Amino acid sequence: MKLRMAPSSYVWLLLGGLYFFIPLLATFLFSLDSNTTGKCCTLSSYGWVIHNPDFWHTLKTSLLLALETIAVSLVIFVPTIYWVHLKVPRLRPVLAFMALVPFVVPPIVLVVGLLSVYKGSPSWFYAQPWGFLVAAYVILAFPYMFFSLDAGFRAIDVHTLTEASQSLGASWSRTLLTVILPNIRAAALAGSFLALAIVMGEFTIASLAQFHTFPIFLQYVNESQAYPAAALTLMSFGITWAAMLSLLFVGRKRGQRAAFVTGAR
Repeated sequence: MKLRMAPSSYVWLLLGGLYFFIPLLATFLFSLDSNTTGKCCTLSSYGWVIHNPDFWHTLKTSLLLALETIAVSLVIFVPTIYWVHLKVPRLRPVLAFMALVPFVVPPIVLVVGLLSVYKGSPSWFYAQPWGFLVAAYVILAFPYMFFSLDAGFRAIDVHTLTEASQSLGASWSRTLLTVILPNIRAAALAGSFLALAIVMGEFTIASLAQFHTFPIFLQYVNESQAYPAAALTLMSFGITWAAMLSLLFVGRKRGQRAAFVTGAR
């Protein structure tokens, strides 16, 4: 049976598309102007961004921070939520309450507290973005990771899958990696997308901790260069979406490979 959309649905889709694309189009047209040439429809602003070494340095830093944040979050939260759903479901409301704390605490308060807590830590952690910023970003990503993964675990029968796997002689780690994780792949990808977006756009913590990340560079360009700032905004938007699509592509390829191997067995 083929479902037909109501005519009003197309109207709302059109309005939503216009609401989304008109600001992007206006930003793109503005980025084609130039202060130096005084002409319209020039790509000099994009050339300025591409040839700026700070652009590539900060972009690489933020992308690596995002990947590290995603990896650390998955390593911490997937086994924890799995164990809570399997053994101690009474602790799930406690975790849900703790996941709401980053929404209540402002980032500026969070970074001040973290700077005080980690002040006596080793310099390789406190003075490097790979340590301090990742610890802060994992906290910021906690709500999105938890609720995404929690929904994924609630959509599957954890007890049946675990008992079936262990009855075949699989260990806890093998059960988690080869049975549970492929079944929550969509939830893990959703949490990873949100964590990536958070890291690529987070400004307050990186600024107060004095780390030069991509949002810091974007703010600097926005204060000093009008037309390159518009070009950089569009490029950052495209880079974020490209990174999300690449994560989705990798997740689907791995899921198809896992399904193929399971079917072959």
